[in-house]
Amino acid sequence: MKEYDICIIGAGPVGLNCGIEAIRSDLSYIIIDRGCLVNSLYNYPNNMTFFSTSDKLEIGKVPFISHNSKPTKSEAMEYYRRVASSWKLNLNLYEEVNDIKKNEFFEIKSLKRNYKTKFVIIATGFYDLPYSLNISGEQLNKVKHYYDDPHPYFGMKVAVVGAANSAVDVALETYRKGSKEVTMIVREPNLSESVKYWVKPDIENRIKEGNIKAYFNSHITKIEEETIELKTPKGKIKLENDFVLAMTGYQPDFSFLKKIGIKIGSDKYKTPIHNTNTMETNIHGIYLAGVICGGLKTNKWFIENSRNHAKTIIKNMKNEK
Repeated sequence: MKEYDICIIGAGPVGLNCGIEAIRSDLSYIIIDRGCLVNSLYNYPNNMTFFSTSDKLEIGKVPFISHNSKPTKSEAMEYYRRVASSWKLNLNLYEEVNDIKKNEFFEIKSLKRNYKTKFVIIATGFYDLPYSLNISGEQLNKVKHYYDDPHPYFGMKVAVVGAANSAVDVALETYRKGSKEVTMIVREPNLSESVKYWVKPDIENRIKEGNIKAYFNSHITKIEEETIELKTPKGKIKLENDFVLAMTGYQPDFSFLKKIGIKIGSDKYKTPIHNTNTMETNIHGIYLAGVICGGLKTNKWFIENSRNHAKTIIKNMKNEK
């Protein structure tokens, strides 16, 4: 059983920053992730551009230089690889943690090995669990909850489910890269107010001119190999369809938090219980960092406004130690 001062679960930007702050405070640590380095960012669409400017995504005082003010996914992946290498971060990737138990110390059990630590930081984000449509046919291979590139959808009839940035980006990109037909299916009466201001006029104009079809106040009721059924304000309709791209959002792994004893709030966002001044949970010695702190309100925290969680947590740990 390997022993450390801190076990950090999650190798996203905030988890990496926790490791950097541990180094600065001369605390031994290990960063564990069930996927690759910055796994959530890796699952973003290949051509995605960030909201934030590059300077607001920086960690560890490693400069982030991008071609434009708002960096791309590929630039961010290169940057965080460089951060991990520059700081020689202690990483165990592709290793899923399945349990944490507290005795005198914390015992962390993964699928590969066990660890013993004084403190735990959970920075697992929310991108690994997509919201399900919960309809017949969702298990078919034509249904995708993640999107990376428009090429597979060339010449295809594509249905994009969702109203926010991911859905809008997917609809525009598949349309421009040669999808035969692109249809947006939106439960709400309008697109989300959070849609990027420089993109919103584009999608609205494509819908207005009919190049991208849109059904508002509508949802899919059934998916079959060659068709989908919709419930719309004008009644049920059936559309020919090759792929359903369900950009319906993602959620934290509440089951893991509950399993290890972290309480979930009764508010509508199911916010995990934690002290916002120290980031410590109801379990003494376990802390939360990054977007997981917002529960279902996944847009509350991002890299630029949660990277300082690391300093707050490590400072409190030093006081505890």
